[in-house]
Amino acid sequence: MPTVPVSSVSRTRTASAVGLLLALLLGTALTGCAYEYDDGFASVTPTASVPGSSDAALPRDPTFNQPVTGAELDSWVAQVLPGTEGQVFHSNYGTLAAAEEREENTANLPEGSYALTLACRSPRRVSFSISHDDIELVDLNLRCGSSRVNVVYLPADVVLHIKVEAKEGANFAYRVSRI
Repeated sequence: MPTVPVSSVSRTRTASAVGLLLALLLGTALTGCAYEYDDGFASVTPTASVPGSSDAALPRDPTFNQPVTGAELDSWVAQVLPGTEGQVFHSNYGTLAAAEEREENTANLPEGSYALTLACRSPRRVSFSISHDDIELVDLNLRCGSSRVNVVYLPADVVLHIKVEAKEGANFAYRVSRI
């Protein structure tokens, strides 16, 4: 078996130790470095003449979902039920008191595809239920501040039963239009 001289082993270990020490020193020295570049924007330091930055996620207006009346109600309905190219067969909107329920029926509808557009304005959800005979087409607790469109196909001479219920004061709007 060949023997390895002691001096070559210690030189290898010394070289490894020096290499490790050098890598450790370079790593420590470079941890404080950061690359900076000019992105074309001048850096601004806050002064009295420069307004402070604002948070991108601004809080919502607390009155945004409060029910309204009169001209404000008409304006809100025009916004949430915009014009449609289809034929409108039934539309209604109004105000509900807390724990109030409103029900009504449409006239006989011809066969076809319909868009049922629903919207509400209230701090709480509003329940919409649309059915014909014993068939429930829509059963929805709508989060107010948004509109919802459901598309359904109806056979000839169907009468829709529409029910709207609110646990707290609310505005509601809905439309039944043919697509």
